[in-house]
Amino acid sequence: MSLFIQLHGDVASSYSDIVETVFTSTIAAKAWLATIAIVLAIVQITTAARIYGRLASVVAISPQTVTRIHRWSGRLAILFTLPIVFHCVFILGFQTTDARVFVHSLVGTFFYGVFAAKMVFVKDRAFPAWVLPVAGGTLFTMLGILWATSSYWYFTEVRFGF
Repeated sequence: MSLFIQLHGDVASSYSDIVETVFTSTIAAKAWLATIAIVLAIVQITTAARIYGRLASVVAISPQTVTRIHRWSGRLAILFTLPIVFHCVFILGFQTTDARVFVHSLVGTFFYGVFAAKMVFVKDRAFPAWVLPVAGGTLFTMLGILWATSSYWYFTEVRFGF
């Protein structure tokens, strides 16, 4: 047995052992963590709209509080995706077994690249004003596609549970 296969098996086994202390399987963990991330992404979209002057009558919270909620919901959303991306990238890898899995792998490949670009747009004010909302919307759309091709599929085709 090669060292790579032995190490890969050890990592996959250790990851599964950790995740299965809370969830019944790694796929259940990924489905629930992604669901938490998409809920936080909805908070992101809502608070971003409020920051940009939309929904002011619906979200009657001070601008400072909305900004704080926006930042923390984004941080938490990314945090909840980290165990997912670890499993998908380092254990499963890019797969093309069917259309759903192919789309999921393809969109997942670019997700953190779009995230990194969005963070650049947040920090650098030299970009046109429309760039940040487009980047955020693209990131939200990508997360939605990832959720639909994984969590939604799991909850409707496999089982709804931990």
